[in-house]
Amino acid sequence: MKLFNHYLNKLNFNTNIVYLGFIIIFIFFSAMLYDDGFLSYRNLTNIILQTTPATILAIGLVFALSADVIDLSFGSIVAVCALTTAVLIQNYSVFIAVPCGLLTGLVMGAFNGFFVAYLRLPSFLVTLATLGLFAGLARIITNLRSIPAVDPTFTGIFGSGKLYGIPSLVIWTLVAVLIAHVVYRQSRFGAHVIATGDNSRAAQASGINIYKIRFSVLVLSGGCAALAGILYTGRIQAAKYTLGESDLMIVIAAVIVGGTALNGGKGSIIGALVGSLLMGMLSNGLILMSYSVSQQMIVRGLIILFAIAISLRNLK
Repeated sequence: MKLFNHYLNKLNFNTNIVYLGFIIIFIFFSAMLYDDGFLSYRNLTNIILQTTPATILAIGLVFALSADVIDLSFGSIVAVCALTTAVLIQNYSVFIAVPCGLLTGLVMGAFNGFFVAYLRLPSFLVTLATLGLFAGLARIITNLRSIPAVDPTFTGIFGSGKLYGIPSLVIWTLVAVLIAHVVYRQSRFGAHVIATGDNSRAAQASGINIYKIRFSVLVLSGGCAALAGILYTGRIQAAKYTLGESDLMIVIAAVIVGGTALNGGKGSIIGALVGSLLMGMLSNGLILMSYSVSQQMIVRGLIILFAIAISLRNLK
């Protein structure tokens, strides 16, 4: 038994669980749904396209959790920014609408950050409150109506377009993950984020402005939510007040399964990407197996519980 534990620790099970889980689930669905088109190029591509917004959201959450704060409001920010962008596209150009949509997300993230970083309120409670606040705002903006966004330039760049045969959403995923990974692992900002989450007192003693870091990661989370909302709008060519509502559970699951610690100081952008793809593949497979939405939610909940158990294993 001791020998087994030695090799288990050497494998770093907590870090690699997402990759192992991805392979196991992929093999399972490949075998069970071979005749249902699971392995078809179209289906596998759709999984990537459908998970692009969740991957962008997961990037923001990795930074937030690594700094020992959490953002529960990103789903509502998605809806507000998507609606803002769609409304402006109808009245102005894409080159005005998209920056304004992104700016809206950054401002909403800064709103969260002000209360968390400078008024020293718990991020869980602040973002839980703004979750409802921003959701109400999304409903007020268009009086519960969907707003079409059919501008060909917009949908080409942020939705259905392709570059050298590669779907634009795939390009957005790769670019966002690459930039985030480099910033998280190679930049001073990334090091300060990890240090703040790992031991805030030690980080502060070493000269790191932990309040500025907490403010910054919530602004970043808001920006990622805005981009996700714009990508949603580009893909479905419309914005709805319900966009982002179902993402909270999926994104948290993807990030935790991907190896980001709940108590800060540790995270993985690549792990979040694989976790997002895993959750997308899981939803896709369960749909092909004719599971209901309720049953899919139960499975996701079980995965989150398992991931939390693995995450907290290192604290003992």
